[in-house]
Amino acid sequence: MTESNKPAIWFWIVSIVALLWNLMGVNAYIQQAYRTEAVMSQLTTEQIALLDARPAWVTALFAIAVFAGALGCLLLLLRKKLATSVLILSFLTATIQQIWWFTSDGPSLMDQFSGTIMPIMIIVVCALLVWFSRTSAAKGWIS
Repeated sequence: MTESNKPAIWFWIVSIVALLWNLMGVNAYIQQAYRTEAVMSQLTTEQIALLDARPAWVTALFAIAVFAGALGCLLLLLRKKLATSVLILSFLTATIQQIWWFTSDGPSLMDQFSGTIMPIMIIVVCALLVWFSRTSAAKGWIS
């Protein structure tokens, strides 16, 4: 490894923050999948009905998106170029999942942050992580 391929300090900061963001997504998936008391007690009857009516493929996309995102960020920290492909998978699955969300009754059943802002943030963060991994590969920081 040459000195020019040494990542900038902000590479490590962004990668760690991105991993933490994706681990929060993994936690959210597990909380919903196992219908923990912490999640269920915060939902209204209508929100639970929407969760129950959600197609299995949307739940699968949720799982793929968050686990691929976490794996992609771990691969960034390991400086592996495979991170880009895995983060693209996360971006695509998260985007399809959020499109379903916006075409469901979800946004109208939630507050503005949970119903609209957070789903948009998820897509934007996923897209930025794909860009970040491609930029890191171009700089020779991951290979």
